[in-house]
Amino acid sequence: MRLIKASFTFSLLFLLSVTCLAQDKTSGAIKGKVRVEKGSPAGVAVILRQGEREVTRTTTDKKGDFVIARVAPGVYGVTLRKPGLSVGSIEPVEVKAGKTRTLGDRLILSVDEGSIAFIRGSVFTEAGRSVPGVRVDLARIVAENSTQKIDFRITGETGEFVFRLPPDAAKYRLTLRADGIEPASKDVEVDSAAVYRVAFTAKPIPK
Repeated sequence: MRLIKASFTFSLLFLLSVTCLAQDKTSGAIKGKVRVEKGSPAGVAVILRQGEREVTRTTTDKKGDFVIARVAPGVYGVTLRKPGLSVGSIEPVEVKAGKTRTLGDRLILSVDEGSIAFIRGSVFTEAGRSVPGVRVDLARIVAENSTQKIDFRITGETGEFVFRLPPDAAKYRLTLRADGIEPASKDVEVDSAAVYRVAFTAKPIPK
């Protein structure tokens, strides 16, 4: 009997809260969905402002959705921020009383190239010719004798490859693998957002 009474009370409070929101005709709301070029859309700061003055802010959920409620009628700008991604801005955004302004799902944040570490490399023969179509594995060095595989690349027509990584301090190991070529490894220490270059010489396996 107590469980039924508690459920009824919860349902009544929920209905009352919904009714109160529905009856609030003096303010509006803004909702939208943020997508990102790389990584998770969660945790993007959504800042509502008028001019340079911040009015309020919220963050996106794990799906990139956000809602800003109880917004006074007026014209606003919306700024989207997350480390490692470019800053997004939408304006003007007009909010009307009793209405929800939907910004849709076309809010896409690209990767901020200035906040990424790049490992760029090339593979050449001993004669200095580029070697296309060979595999380069990338692993993070987590201990003296332990690595964690992350990704791999296949060299292009010019023998080049590139990895994009977080700018956090870390040590990586690149390993060249290809049929008929001696395996070769090189370590790269990343400590900031910059371009790190490495070159491999593809030596044929002795017969």
